Amino acid sequence: MSVSRSTALALAAALLLVLVLAGHHLSRTGSASAPEIAAPLEPVKPAAATRKMLVVHVVGAVRRAGLYRLPDGSRIADAVRRAGGSTRHADLAAINLAAPLVDGVQVLVPRQVAPGAAPTTATAGGAAGTEAPGIGGPKPSLSSATAEELDQLPGVGPVTAQKIIDYRTEHGPFRSVDDLDAVPGIGPARIAQLRDLVTP
Repeated sequence: MSVSRSTALALAAALLLVLVLAGHHLSRTGSASAPEIAAPLEPVKPAAATRKMLVVHVVGAVRRAGLYRLPDGSRIADAVRRAGGSTRHADLAAINLAAPLVDGVQVLVPRQVAPGAAPTTATAGGAAGTEAPGIGGPKPSLSSATAEELDQLPGVGPVTAQKIIDYRTEHGPFRSVDDLDAVPGIGPARIAQLRDLVTP
């Protein structure tokens, strides 16, 4: 059967229209199933650096003398608090509780001075010590003084006083103030400070 030219053109146009619609439909379906573009990743922030820790030695009129680790930037008040707080005999007015701590420092919380005794004086590093009691009185002997008497010496404290007693118990009486160099925790600077305040 012969098809007229006009009929053939109409069929071709209809077929073209169907192809266009089908292509449009397929393109929409493909775009809908296409994976979504991921949002750009946020840059990962580096982990905060570990805060530096300080080690300090808290002695004197505190409840738990000893070595303590505190964060960098801590104050003497923080060290006293870590040592259980001050005792009722502490002379907190003699130290600067707001002073910043330094790694390796000894924080000495002095005791209240008895009437007639010498006033307390601050030592290096923001700690404080007590002058030898009784100006003009007898000097304590390293070989016979009690722990309490040794504790009153500047920069000694209860821990070092006990070390002095332990040393003389094991090695006998001190022959010279310079023998203190063998006691752990006492160096040349402390010996020079104690030389005129004690006797062997």
